Amino acid sequence: MILPPSTFGCPLDSLLRVLAGPWTIYILCRLHKNGETRFGQLKRQMPGISSKMLTERLRSLEKAEIIFRHQAPTVPPQVTYGLTTEGRELTTILDQINTLAYRWQGQQTKQANAKTRIYTEQKRTAVSKNPVILSLKKGRAERKK
Repeated sequence: MILPPSTFGCPLDSLLRVLAGPWTIYILCRLHKNGETRFGQLKRQMPGISSKMLTERLRSLEKAEIIFRHQAPTVPPQVTYGLTTEGRELTTILDQINTLAYRWQGQQTKQANAKTRIYTEQKRTAVSKNPVILSLKKGRAERKK
């Protein structure tokens, strides 16, 4: 694997700089899920990415030897992209990080739901202490005591 030099002499820093680019993780996920994929197929699977951005990201990943580019000798040329051995090794680790992210997100969702429940219960309690009953008389609402 060829990584850009790190300012701090840390290989992890170099790898994370490659992965931190926009759309990079999503591209790796698509290639991991679908195997070798053509440029147009990748672009269709990622609404919102421009051709220029996809090209830049693919070149960056290819330069780092995380993915490969295969050009078939046909007219017109058929170019496919896929994961290298290092790329497959990396996606194994990314799967573990993804599992962790889902677990953490689930905890955050539970905490947010708990806060919402507490807030809702407080509102219900406040409302039930001072009930407001409306009655309709002559087409308008009136407060009953």
